[in-house]
Amino acid sequence: MNVNYVPQQYAAQTWPQIEQYVESAIEHCHGEYTIDQIKLLVCMGQWLLLVAVDEERKIHGAATVSFINYPNDRVAFITFIGGKLISNQDTFQQMSNILKSNGATKVQGMARPAIARLWKRYGFEERSTLVEVRI
Repeated sequence: MNVNYVPQQYAAQTWPQIEQYVESAIEHCHGEYTIDQIKLLVCMGQWLLLVAVDEERKIHGAATVSFINYPNDRVAFITFIGGKLISNQDTFQQMSNILKSNGATKVQGMARPAIARLWKRYGFEERSTLVEVRI
């Protein structure tokens, strides 16, 4: 499995192939985004689109990534991920290399408990718990 960055100019034509993976992740975002809003952010170049493809170029997973600049780090924040993208150390390293080539020094993302446990094998550690109230 290879992880590839989809350049912005190819995002719209790639979207029908990856939409199912993003939709599977949306159910966990508590209504923060719609599929159309995510597509817009990707197609306008605000978010990166990564895909996992096999040797026949069939897509098996996708992720969207935003960047947050802090004084000491540029964080690649995984906004949505679905399918098989980070399925082993090799695909994680490939994703990390793409994010580093875009200036990232850290990778972050919100994770359900099962995903947090899974990603610990790639060096992720829990940093805090998000709490929220609508006012």
